[in-house]
Amino acid sequence: MKKKKLVTNLIIAVALIILAIGNLNFSSSASTKTSTKKYPYGVFIGADSDAISKMKSYEIVVIDAQYFTKKEIKQLKDSGCTVYSYINVGSIENFRPYYEDYKYLTLGAYENWEEESWIDVSDKSWQKFITDKLAKELVAKGIDGFFVDNTDVYYCYKTQKIYEGLTTILKGLKKTGKYVCINGGDTYITEFITKNGSADDVADAVNQESVFSEIDWDNDSFTKKSAEDSRYFKEYVELAAGKGLDIYLLEYTTDNKLIGHVKKYCSDNDFKYYISDSLELK
Repeated sequence: MKKKKLVTNLIIAVALIILAIGNLNFSSSASTKTSTKKYPYGVFIGADSDAISKMKSYEIVVIDAQYFTKKEIKQLKDSGCTVYSYINVGSIENFRPYYEDYKYLTLGAYENWEEESWIDVSDKSWQKFITDKLAKELVAKGIDGFFVDNTDVYYCYKTQKIYEGLTTILKGLKKTGKYVCINGGDTYITEFITKNGSADDVADAVNQESVFSEIDWDNDSFTKKSAEDSRYFKEYVELAAGKGLDIYLLEYTTDNKLIGHVKKYCSDNDFKYYISDSLELK
């Protein structure tokens, strides 16, 4: 009887050990799955909901949330993504549902973008539309912030009323409590910082396109930016970073050597970057 009991106890002990090992393997597998490393930053302005699975591989994604549902944005956020929505404040595209209502405010053609025109940001109705309607609709969808495009309208139409109009719009976006990242805007942001000491009232971050790369519009290809122009934009983003703004770079290239330069520069300066091989950003 004692021998039989000993054998039984051994069998139970072995079973417990096997069970423990199984649980250990399961925990290890689960940990690996949840800790899968994501890319820091991705810009998918031209993408639709078909690209959601791809976007889930990124910590921060920029989408055109006007064309996504609240449910789809929740899918991204539930996967661990921070979601910023594109919002065009300085120009207007002819495919937007509100184009007919505001096309009378256009200032002129937008070079290289046939469907787009610069818009008068000093107009009160446009300001109100952006801050009180469009921005609120995007916030209601659950976005975490705004990717604000075409503040370069102040570069093309450098007047006090355009400067003040942009400031009104950007302050309105900040009042939503959401993150505000300005795409480009070097002329405006540099002047705002010079006048105010910081850009805290209008922005949390700057995204700069083509610091190292260049778009060859005539040949529909990508090339390298001139040393002089690259130096100018590096000085700009470094100025913005020195004033506490987060910095993102968006480059268009397939040149591995150039990609290496972008990665090193961003690593050295603690900037985030996204490199695309297409202007469509899908």
